[in-house]
Amino acid sequence: MSTDDVSFRPARPDDAETVFNITKASIAGLAQGCYSPLQIENWMGERTPRFYEDLIAKGRMTVCLRNDVVVGFVDAEPGEVTRLFILPEAAGSGLGQRLLDIGVVQARLGHTGPIRLEATINAEGFYRRYGFRSTGRGQFSHGLGGEPIEIVYMEL
Repeated sequence: MSTDDVSFRPARPDDAETVFNITKASIAGLAQGCYSPLQIENWMGERTPRFYEDLIAKGRMTVCLRNDVVVGFVDAEPGEVTRLFILPEAAGSGLGQRLLDIGVVQARLGHTGPIRLEATINAEGFYRRYGFRSTGRGQFSHGLGGEPIEIVYMEL
């Protein structure tokens, strides 16, 4: 078992740039082979850390720290886990599942019925192992140009 010191806390405004960078690193490191280099390159569209400041301000994002460094995050709203990203070097360590536990609890607040999410193709197996099932496929589009990104609609 790892002796890493792991903790979770609500995201703070000064986490925005870190969360932005984790999202980019996660996409670049974990989506290869499932998406084209052009899709990966244009994934973030015209997003900036300011986009994440606005998300953090809603008060629903939780970050995961390993040895006092933020390595992943989850964001949820009633009925949906909206974002879960982890640094590639932290993938497979169980931290993603712990973040998903937090996201599912948050998504259940004020919501009865299935919890939904849009999974990237590379993450479909991770969510299936957790108990989510596929309900269809579609395209995640940021509306900011770039290649369309195929996603899997899933629910728990």
